[in-house]
Amino acid sequence: MFPQIIFLTASIRHSRLCGNDEQRDRRIYEIVEIKFHIYTFKHVAVDKNSKKHYIIRMKHHNIDKTDKIILIELQRKAITPIADLAERAGLSPSSCHRRVKLLEQAGIITGYTATLDGKQLGLANEFFVEVSLAAQTEEAFEKFEKAVQRVPEILECHLMSGQFDYLLRVAAADTTDYERIHRTKLSRLPGLQRLQSSLALRAVKAWAGYPVV
Repeated sequence: MFPQIIFLTASIRHSRLCGNDEQRDRRIYEIVEIKFHIYTFKHVAVDKNSKKHYIIRMKHHNIDKTDKIILIELQRKAITPIADLAERAGLSPSSCHRRVKLLEQAGIITGYTATLDGKQLGLANEFFVEVSLAAQTEEAFEKFEKAVQRVPEILECHLMSGQFDYLLRVAAADTTDYERIHRTKLSRLPGLQRLQSSLALRAVKAWAGYPVV
């Protein structure tokens, strides 16, 4: 994933107030339009002598109302036919296809996946596991994060601020299956000091995509 910087720009108009000398230089500013500008940096070179960073190549994309419609629809159903997507966005199919490709190139759309039902796969339970490491070193973090990638039952791993270091989301068939995962996989992760597991009773609000407003 290439690094990105998001800028907000506002178009304004102003009018000078009439009146006495004290009021004459006062202006009223009205925001006419706000735009999001996303810059995706493809490569950054460093001059070793001056320590300055030079941007070699940069992609730029503005997110407008039409882009937002496309993003909302694709988050709801990624396999939406381009003709249907174009109709909802008020575009021709070719223009819609071009916009989708631009959103992909800018790194806003990073891929397309299918959402599976865990219960249908025999994974009816999810556990959230708080992890504290014994050492707070870069080497300890790196070893732990590499080991996490090799455990398929760990669905997500987040580096956290606060009282523990990582939060894991783990899928299991039932509590007996989780005991097996905990004993044979989680407890063998490198550098552990403490594990605290909590069973999710049900998902009140499941992941359905980012808000695009």
